[in-house]
Amino acid sequence: MIPDPSQNVKLQCTPDIMGIGSLHEVDDDAANDVKELFLAASKHDLDSLRPLLRTHSASLLDPESGRTLLHTAIAGAQPTKKASHQIHEPDDNHVDGDDSGGDADDAAAETVKLLLQNGAIWNDLDKNDETPGCLALRLGLRDLYNLMVDAGVRAEVLLGRLEEYEELNDGDSDEGSSQLLAPGPSTISPQAIDTTSTGANEDMADIPQTVVHPPSPKATDQQPNLPTYLSAPLSFLPDRILDNLSNGVMMSWETSLMSKTAPLLAPTPGQRILNIGHGMGIIDTHFQSTSPKTHHIVEAHQDVLRRMREQGWYEKEGVVVHEGRWQEVLPKILEVEAGTTGEVESLMFDVIYFDTFAEPYSALRTFFEDFVIGLLDDGGQWGFFNGMGADRQVCYDVYTKVVELDLFEAGWEVEWTEVKVPDLEESGEWEGVKRPYWQVSEYRLPVCRFMG
Repeated sequence: MIPDPSQNVKLQCTPDIMGIGSLHEVDDDAANDVKELFLAASKHDLDSLRPLLRTHSASLLDPESGRTLLHTAIAGAQPTKKASHQIHEPDDNHVDGDDSGGDADDAAAETVKLLLQNGAIWNDLDKNDETPGCLALRLGLRDLYNLMVDAGVRAEVLLGRLEEYEELNDGDSDEGSSQLLAPGPSTISPQAIDTTSTGANEDMADIPQTVVHPPSPKATDQQPNLPTYLSAPLSFLPDRILDNLSNGVMMSWETSLMSKTAPLLAPTPGQRILNIGHGMGIIDTHFQSTSPKTHHIVEAHQDVLRRMREQGWYEKEGVVVHEGRWQEVLPKILEVEAGTTGEVESLMFDVIYFDTFAEPYSALRTFFEDFVIGLLDDGGQWGFFNGMGADRQVCYDVYTKVVELDLFEAGWEVEWTEVKVPDLEESGEWEGVKRPYWQVSEYRLPVCRFMG
């Protein structure tokens, strides 16, 4: 799900493996029904599948392979035409297929839709570490892959609405009340969510989607939450910063992305720049090369701040370092702009960049919904490190679409530039890193502007 997307937004996709029933957990009669379910799904036998789904979960899995009914239906699909080798289309981030196939037959697509309608989960993992979308992508089944991406978008958008409702419910409740809206598995109709603007299939608009709430990828035992990250020491190596769990905070391979980001955001000298999250200083070094008029940097980790002092950032002309979390710093900057602190300087910016670590996606959303509009001057533009779900293609496609929808709703238009990323596994980039946070072949570089 969307990281209670992210940080640095170097968020990993965390598919849901949530105690779904298996063949070992049912009696003989039910076991026969389950076998018939999997057989019907594999053969795309809708007449047999519909009555069975009235009494059985669409999220059953085979205990031997770990495959769900969605995996099974996709595995049984046959391509009906060839397609050119291209992972996705720039316009809507949908898969184009590859040389192994193209569109699946209509029965396979209808079977996938039926399973989703009955609550099948879009990002369950099988024992090969593949979601149904991963399997469709590997098999080159373009239309089935797109169905899985659209299902993921609906689930994540709905989950975001649930979280907003939970916050309202918590804020309005009486003191002492512990009753909260639990965002556990629930089937909801997404009728109010329009995903067609980013390529979602219109014929799927009324399909209810099971919404699940896996842990934030930056708040698991493998990756820290923000308080843990800020209180723990960092390791500074020549080509990376690692936290105390050997998670990659920032790595030098990102330099190629930042070298393309900086000139797109700040194409001319003399601009007023605000960067949230210094890290290794990659993007700030590129911004400095543009001779900015002012260059404000917000950084929260004491080890990074100490290194910034050692490297002379505090003495650079035009650079202002703000120590602390951006949630605490930016309101003070906005107060200066409003003149309530007695300062004369108007702290508006032409360029803003956001790249933090160990934060959920909701933090990024709060940033562009509540803060950027008060900090970005007319004609300005801003961007962020777009790494949500980049440990697998289907999650990256889903999260790119979700953030695009949220940006649109907040009044921002976004232009994507695609940047090739080399095989980081092959080059040994992940040696010594606990978990690779980037596994896709292209980075979608966002440049955001006021709509209209």
